[in-house]
Amino acid sequence: MISVAEALERVNSSVKLLSIEQVGLDGALGRVLAEDVAARVGHPPVAVSSMDGYAVRAEDLATIPATLEVIGEAMAGRGFGAVTGAGQAVRIFTGAPLPAGADAVVMQEDCERSGDRVTVGERVDKGRFIRPAGLDFHEGETLLSSGTVLSAREIGLAAAMNVPWLMVRRKPRIAYLATGNEVVMPGDPLRAEQIISSNSLALGAYVRVLGGVPVNLGIAGDDAESLVRLLAGAGQADMLVTIGGVSVGDYDLVRQVLDEKGMELGFHRVAMRPGKPVMFGRLGGMPVLGLPGNPVSAGVTAVVFLKPAMEAMLGIGGGGEPAPTALLGGDLTANGRRQDYLRANLGRDTGGNWVATPFAAQDSAMMARFAAADCLIVRPPLAAAAKAGARVEIMPLRHGLLSF
Repeated sequence: MISVAEALERVNSSVKLLSIEQVGLDGALGRVLAEDVAARVGHPPVAVSSMDGYAVRAEDLATIPATLEVIGEAMAGRGFGAVTGAGQAVRIFTGAPLPAGADAVVMQEDCERSGDRVTVGERVDKGRFIRPAGLDFHEGETLLSSGTVLSAREIGLAAAMNVPWLMVRRKPRIAYLATGNEVVMPGDPLRAEQIISSNSLALGAYVRVLGGVPVNLGIAGDDAESLVRLLAGAGQADMLVTIGGVSVGDYDLVRQVLDEKGMELGFHRVAMRPGKPVMFGRLGGMPVLGLPGNPVSAGVTAVVFLKPAMEAMLGIGGGGEPAPTALLGGDLTANGRRQDYLRANLGRDTGGNWVATPFAAQDSAMMARFAAADCLIVRPPLAAAAKAGARVEIMPLRHGLLSF
């Protein structure tokens, strides 16, 4: 039995960075940039007004009130082609190019218009209410970096940079296989001794959240022939994940079948709770991750091992950032020899600090509690008893609208 840290190192060092493909902006949400992106234009490309009002020469407003001649109009997308001279003004709207000769904008609230004359009642300094060319960014400036997970904001920025296509990492194809005679899909006829295959559907959703393509191989029975037949569908996957059948029971056949197919075993059993019977190896060039069958054990081990493996494939994570922490919301007894992952809720105390409160019941079959959890509290092996208020490491489970 090896430590979680050693198991993680073996998994992450066995996966490969995926190839690159090109996508349009409308298909880029959630994808991972594979190359830096530089702006093809400046923004704004020319000096523009940030207010509705009048473009003027600031020196013409040395004495207030000042009456100026209105010689034209500028609006967004259509500027005023002539030069603004002494004693002149141009009606201007937000986003319109600043006319040549003008060096400031007066808000329309500070002006009174009568025909082609406008009386200005407030002084302005040069540059007032003007967004200079390149205020936001300049042509050629690198604004998006390789490894960025593209959100709506980055996609909007790329569009403003006049970049219609982006080079991104290919989505990892994760094949997964549930096992067990007792497991059936939701909605199928259910005998009293059978259970619903919640693990496989949860895992497929989690793969999507992590930026991958789930490939559901189905449910194999507790016999070698069924396993061999369904495992054949994993040939083009970037990783194979099995659920259940990796323990030491008479019907836990996954490791036996994979060994017969030539799997090179990396480890089998990790000093963690829940999830001790985790397996990892390589079948040909494909990494194989074997998760436990208990629903919470499968979920926790997917967070601990599958998430960083997929991030390594996509070229994200691994930056050495400190783990997030929170204050403990209740007392904990001393931990045993296995690293513990306690399901917990997150809240704020009166000082605004995050507080993680573990559930009283932590059984690895309690899927409802796992679904209700906001985070996992990580307790190292042999950790001493801890009182409420102590700072503990956490692994968040909720990320925006989507989560495990």
